[in-house]
Amino acid sequence: MSLLEINFDGIVGPSHNYAGLSLGNLAATKNAGKVSQPRKAALQGLAKMRGNMAAGLAQGFFLPLPRPNATWLEALAADVTMNPALVASAWSASSMWTANAATVSPAPDSADGRCHLTVANLVTMPHRSQEWPDTLAQLRLAFADSAHFAVHGPVPPCFGDEGAANHMRFCEGHGSEGVEVFVYGRTGGRFPARQHEQASRVVARSHGLDPARALFIEQSGEAIAAGAFHNDVVAVANAQVLFAHEQAFADREGAYDAIRAAFPALEVVEVPAERVSLADAISSYLFNAQLLSMPDGAMTLVVPGECRENAAVSAWLDDMLASNGPIREVKVVDVRESMANGGGPACLRLRVVADPATIDPRFLLTDAKADLMADIIAANWPEEIDPADIGNSALAEDVRSARAALLTALDLSELA
Repeated sequence: MSLLEINFDGIVGPSHNYAGLSLGNLAATKNAGKVSQPRKAALQGLAKMRGNMAAGLAQGFFLPLPRPNATWLEALAADVTMNPALVASAWSASSMWTANAATVSPAPDSADGRCHLTVANLVTMPHRSQEWPDTLAQLRLAFADSAHFAVHGPVPPCFGDEGAANHMRFCEGHGSEGVEVFVYGRTGGRFPARQHEQASRVVARSHGLDPARALFIEQSGEAIAAGAFHNDVVAVANAQVLFAHEQAFADREGAYDAIRAAFPALEVVEVPAERVSLADAISSYLFNAQLLSMPDGAMTLVVPGECRENAAVSAWLDDMLASNGPIREVKVVDVRESMANGGGPACLRLRVVADPATIDPRFLLTDAKADLMADIIAANWPEEIDPADIGNSALAEDVRSARAALLTALDLSELA
């Protein structure tokens, strides 16, 4: 069996809008009320996926969830008196950020030798708390081979779980045994801590991880207060490399020591606060990047264009490349529509280490499938959505029809 890391990106849904629903996500709240461009957003995401495929990497995708969510509206007993923010929640396209879809433990790490996935409950934010049932349906379809996968329901809702955005894995190679690091936050400060320590511990136990190779590290409260609502806004890992801001963890040296004790090959690429402030790191999404092992063994950092527009961040990237460290290339992608809602390249993908032959092929991207998706998106996705139009019945029908067209074309109508 050939185990590869496959990035599963969320197709940006036709209801993509800027309703500003996510407390603590500075970009989302800053851009609340602005006009979004769903068609452009989906094509930007597709272009990022094509770029990874062109580099020789395996690429998968997940479909937009049903929006407006009639089940959610019914549960809320929706009528004209309801808070408009709850109506907007039913339209949210936030499932495009599949780093929050689930936490994934590859087969080499688990006691039963299967890849385990636990769907995230996302209970901290109302607009995201409704996602897990439909996300779980996709996960159970894509990873239906029970000989190779175990797909778990959410942890109890008393413990907030936001998925892989708060999870890192260190390994000599993606197909070898790894050390999994779960990063959690503590309550307090002006923004909520979204990942509960006990949620992470439930996931680790459910996945059958060796306690000696599962670490639990606290995120810096300073980072959360600055707008790092998930760990992947201030740190990202790949293979033996941890790429992190100096202020990412509550106990910086303790975090590094704990990881190194479990994984001696650790290489830390740390960005000093004196070079790049937390504010610059968060506004540019320097760390919400894809850190990828390329087919030739080199490591590439895929960053949003905003990183090159921030003088401090751009200068640090140039110095990092000149230092001949483990990250040998910086690739820039345009995901501005996602960035304006608070999600960078890393938010848009869920990393799954598996043999592609064990995955439902309908969820794996090919050039022909990408061409087909692009045509459907160009023909059906709304060009613009003004938040003032959320709730409009004609727009709702357009959104439903657009998603249905994509499902039909991909032979996935069972997700309707």
